[in-house]
Amino acid sequence: MTNAISKQLLSQLSELITPLMGLHFPETRWGDLERGIIPAAREFGFTDIEAFIKWLRSAPLTKNHVEVLASYLTVGETYFFREKESFQVIEDHILPELIRSGREGEKRLRIWSAGCSTGEEPYSIAILLSRMISDLKDWNITLVATDINLRSLKKASEGQYSEWSFRNAPSWIKESYFKRIENGHYEIIPAIRKMVTFQYLNLAEDVYPSLLNNTNAMDVIFCRNVLMYFSPEQAKKVVHGFHNSLLNDGWLLVSPTEAFKHITDYFTTANFSGTTLYRKSGKKSSIIEKGCLPEIPSYMPSEESKMGAYQPLAFIPEPSTPAVSLAYLPARKVEKQKEPQPDPYREASLLFKYGFYAEAMEKLIGTSSDGQGKNLALLARTCANQGNLDDAQKWCEKAIAADKLNPGYYHLLATILQECGRIENAVTALKKALYLDHNFVLAYFALGNLMQRQGESEMSRKYLKNALELVSLYKPEEVLPESEGITAGRLSEILEAMIH
Repeated sequence: MTNAISKQLLSQLSELITPLMGLHFPETRWGDLERGIIPAAREFGFTDIEAFIKWLRSAPLTKNHVEVLASYLTVGETYFFREKESFQVIEDHILPELIRSGREGEKRLRIWSAGCSTGEEPYSIAILLSRMISDLKDWNITLVATDINLRSLKKASEGQYSEWSFRNAPSWIKESYFKRIENGHYEIIPAIRKMVTFQYLNLAEDVYPSLLNNTNAMDVIFCRNVLMYFSPEQAKKVVHGFHNSLLNDGWLLVSPTEAFKHITDYFTTANFSGTTLYRKSGKKSSIIEKGCLPEIPSYMPSEESKMGAYQPLAFIPEPSTPAVSLAYLPARKVEKQKEPQPDPYREASLLFKYGFYAEAMEKLIGTSSDGQGKNLALLARTCANQGNLDDAQKWCEKAIAADKLNPGYYHLLATILQECGRIENAVTALKKALYLDHNFVLAYFALGNLMQRQGESEMSRKYLKNALELVSLYKPEEVLPESEGITAGRLSEILEAMIH
């Protein structure tokens, strides 16, 4: 296979890749694209690169095809405690503050490694936490690690590394937290491995924050050497999602080379000895002023309304020249059109969507006394995204009391209980949801996730296969009930990845 690819083909390939997986390859990065696509073509069985690119442009690509492409087009260059300066800031300034705050409260800490590659970064974070928190067993630690590359995730979950992953890392890391295995490799100790939950997530397509994938109410998000792959528009969308996924005063870490203006549209900068981190201030007014978020309308039309259904004044066209003078016609009383009544739930839903959680609660609090389950459930979600799990559980239980036969409310309760670390109670709630609806796809999906994290592999596969079978009954573009916007096709892809 010749290694020379014309600029025209690289341009076509770049245009194909961006909408397919969110990766952005401008002309300045066509060299990276060429280096990745040549070995990818070989794996697909092509010896002619032009034929391969034509096939990519015309064939209906499956999830597996996209995963293989992602494995060649994303660079998994990482090692333990990479970018020492950032970890030093985390150890000296960020974690001490969070640990101190946690000791005064619920001893909860939530960290997300977005674009975790083969796992060195999240395991480094877990090692750091184990060294800094003496009573770690008394804490509810959530350390979520996500990536688009399933091969990398598989390697990460195995936790086995060669000497290359320890380059530039302190010697005590390998000596204290790994055991030597065959072929000169090292395996991370179980106490550290079980601290990290690895899962597939596509930052360009998937929903976050979300209770379903546990990306809400984060204290810290690591996303280093990832934003460089996205177009400016897509990167802005990702940063917006991170902003909503963080608690107020939460931290975002990116690589120094990825600092771009859209981050400061959402975050305030904090400098520590030459290292820059980004903090969520909780103030939304400046974000709107900069045009980062749409202005929230005072009234959100109902979904049933059509174009122009709500206008402040009725439009009366100019009459054509009448045959009879209007002076001889009786005066017609023109009734003033009634102003549409605001719908608190719809307004709150829009506020929630854009991360205005406090404002959404204000819209809902006064309407919750009427016992409408949907209002109470949205209050629960809003509290959960702010890290207030006690209130989230309270509102969810009120939603259940208002509508005891709604399986979605039991599913919501289960996600809140799981975040609290009350796994057995979460399982009970999910089984209640399935009792009410035997075909509740997301309840099976949630049970599969819970069993997987508990080490019950066979039981997990059973629930996940049930979910996959049921989701096949939906059209791929259909949004699943209680899914926060996930389509049947997307969940099917996630389920297949988890099962295999």
